[in-house]
Amino acid sequence: MANFKQAVESIREAKSIVISCHINPDGDAIGSLLSLGLGLIAFGKKVYMISEDGVPKKYRRLPGAGRIKRTIDKKCDLAISVDCSAKDVLGKNFEKVFVPAKKILEIDHHDFRRPFGDVSLIDNGAAAVGEITFTLLNKLNITITEKIAENILTSIIVETDSFRLPKVRPFTFRVCEYLVNRGVNYYKLADMIFWSKSKEAAILSGLALSRCKFLKNGRIGWSIIKRKDFERIKGKEEDADAVADEIRSIHDVRITILLRENDNALRVSLRSKGKINVARLAEHYGGGGHFDVAGCHIPNNKKAINDLFSRAKKLL
Repeated sequence: MANFKQAVESIREAKSIVISCHINPDGDAIGSLLSLGLGLIAFGKKVYMISEDGVPKKYRRLPGAGRIKRTIDKKCDLAISVDCSAKDVLGKNFEKVFVPAKKILEIDHHDFRRPFGDVSLIDNGAAAVGEITFTLLNKLNITITEKIAENILTSIIVETDSFRLPKVRPFTFRVCEYLVNRGVNYYKLADMIFWSKSKEAAILSGLALSRCKFLKNGRIGWSIIKRKDFERIKGKEEDADAVADEIRSIHDVRITILLRENDNALRVSLRSKGKINVARLAEHYGGGGHFDVAGCHIPNNKKAINDLFSRAKKLL
């Protein structure tokens, strides 16, 4: 439940604030982190922005991205998490930075969560955390500059998959209208996020699509990206982030499963169409996410993979 009053009070009371997103950050995480951070700096607060895995290459040109550090060695009055459904996704920074803080504020929109903060600003109807950040900055009477607007718009564009997902609502478009009117070059931003990709991302996408297999008469599409694929082309995790969405776009596919070899485990990206709740499937393996976008980790063996496929089939 969104509690803007408590969130505003917590921010006003704090002199030093650290803001962190989840590990393996996407555009929603980075965009909401930067927009809130830049806004609170303008508000006169001492602000630290951290991301354990740094900033993905495609978002490094966003305003303020150079301010983001991997961690800090300071105790802050307030620690704010953005786009985090559980403390685990903060990585090592939860114990190192959040636990010592005087108070923890969660800002999130995930449907399925494991709360960990003292104050929660949760709106699972929001299309992106950027929408919540937009409202919070307005309630703090912080001017949304062009730089802040560009980061919020990034959050919304990425999390809605360019306005194609079910959580897009009239408010989403009203927010975007306001942001574009702040001077953001929408075409340039959309080109950076969607129409430009690294050669590593293109190669991994091609490999995964070439290996794509189908179950249940084509209603489940799955593929795998192997560790050696990343090593051979010197690719990173972020280079494979869009592959699951590409598989979901295939006609008749209702559930997408993308497996990525990661040390001794498999990172699983899940996508769905219609009323299929893949977050429940992710939760069974200790993960989580949204109704139609979720993820988890499973052991890298045939038994675990077959169990995952079996449970996915039951969702149909």
